[in-house]
This record gives sequence, structure tokens and C-alpha cells, in this order.
Amino acid sequence: MNGFAALLILLGFFWTQTSALQTFVLQEPGQSYVAGTMTIHNEKQFVEVHVRSGLYSSDTIFDYSKGYIATRLFSRKACFILKINKDYIPELEEIGRLAFERKTMKEIYSPKNVWVEFRSGHSLFNNLRNWLFYGEHIKQLCTGLPLYKLEKTKPPLDIQACVNAGIPSILGIKICAQTH
Repeated sequence: MNGFAALLILLGFFWTQTSALQTFVLQEPGQSYVAGTMTIHNEKQFVEVHVRSGLYSSDTIFDYSKGYIATRLFSRKACFILKINKDYIPELEEIGRLAFERKTMKEIYSPKNVWVEFRSGHSLFNNLRNWLFYGEHIKQLCTGLPLYKLEKTKPPLDIQACVNAGIPSILGIKICAQTH
């Protein structure tokens, strides 16, 4: 019987090491009305983020295997696509590390923001080519919605028209309409 218990413990240890699924509940400091969950799928190399904040709720997919981030903003009934650039988007392992730190040490807060903009009225068509390019996870998130490509930018002078997305307390994505 002791050998069986040791085998179960050993299998549990290895299962924990190879488990592809990690879920974190994240909240912005001082913002009781913003609740977010983040699930990391290590084997499939993507992260799902669900933020619930009333009118400003969003779902985001970080698909590292395809190299894109897609954010579905419920208030705008649209999807926004951003190419992953390692200069300003953390790698999958870093997002997991930051989430673990945030979960275990409640006071840690990363003010890292990525400012991006889109051209209103210039959406992409939801065609087969786009879905092959962006992948199945983004297709599931964005089917039936207009797609807008995002470009990194500097913070605008007027941020009133910008919307927050991303991962609460780890990486904020500030989506703004192009003004020029």
C-alpha cells in the first residue's frame, strides 16, 4: 500500500509540473467593480482573459503560437487585433510569473500599459483567410464582429475616448480611435 501511495504522490508531482492550465483571479487595486480571470494554456501557447467591468467588459486572447492578440470589447461590439511584439508585450512565461506574483503578493501592481489605436470605419472582413492567419482561438472570439487592426502609438492628449482592455494589474491595453 505504501508503494501505491508513493506512486500517486509521484504522479501528482509530475502532473502538476506538466499541467497546461493555470487560472488566476485578478483585480485592479482599489477598483472593486473590476474583476478579471486569466487562464494560461501553456501547451497550446495561449492566454484567455475575461474582464467584467459593466459597460467596459472585454475578453482577450493572447495567441503566442500565431503571434496575435485579439480583444473583444462588448461596449463597441467589435474585435481588435494586435501583432505580438516582444518589445512591449510580455512573453507567455512572464505573464504566468507576473500573475503568480500578483496572486501570492496582493500588493504587487504593474502599471505597464500598451497604447494602441485603430482607424474607425476601416474594419477587416471576416473571411477564411483571416481565420487561417489569426487562428482558431481568435476566430472563436471574433466571429461575426468587425475586426480592426491595432497599431502601437504614444498616449494621446485626450484619453477620454480610449477603452481599457488586457490583463488587470499586469498589462493594460489602452485602445483609442485614431484622431488624425
